[in-house]
Amino acid sequence: MALPVLKGYKIAILATNGFEQSELMDPMQQLSSAGAEVTVISPEKGEIRGWREDDWGASVKVDLALEKANVDDYDSLILPGGQMNPDILRANADAVAFVREFAETGKPLAAICHAPWLLVEADLAEGRTMTSYGSIRTDLVNAGALVVDRAVSVDGNIITSRSPEDLLAFNEAIANALVEMRQVEATVE
Repeated sequence: MALPVLKGYKIAILATNGFEQSELMDPMQQLSSAGAEVTVISPEKGEIRGWREDDWGASVKVDLALEKANVDDYDSLILPGGQMNPDILRANADAVAFVREFAETGKPLAAICHAPWLLVEADLAEGRTMTSYGSIRTDLVNAGALVVDRAVSVDGNIITSRSPEDLLAFNEAIANALVEMRQVEATVE
């Protein structure tokens, strides 16, 4: 299924070294191909390196330093998983604050695989229906989330997915949430 046209949408991807390569690259490529402007934000400067299966993968250019990022500049925020990337970011107070502040805007915030760890750290899991990689589901439950085992879960502005196998559903949910957000904004105006 083709994604809807996303021309005019600005999407941020927050990541650091050790991101699951497919979980950053696939949304970046698919959403860019649909017309969105995608910005990679990181506490690191220059490039960050992905993790692919059992070794380091490709590097991705960092477009904007986290310290210079403004949540108001983006229509959506994507948090790729992998074990290392969200574990490093959840220990970074600025990254957690950025995620929390973005969630407060009500705009789509999407986390896949281990990235819901950041949602837990930002106190965004309680009372939400969420999914994730199997090994962190207990963390979600302990944070007060209702955990489901499905390709994608959408609860308000929070979108979660389990793993790279769910990227098609994950990308579609992000695109659909963006289009729906614009439609709601148009009816309010």
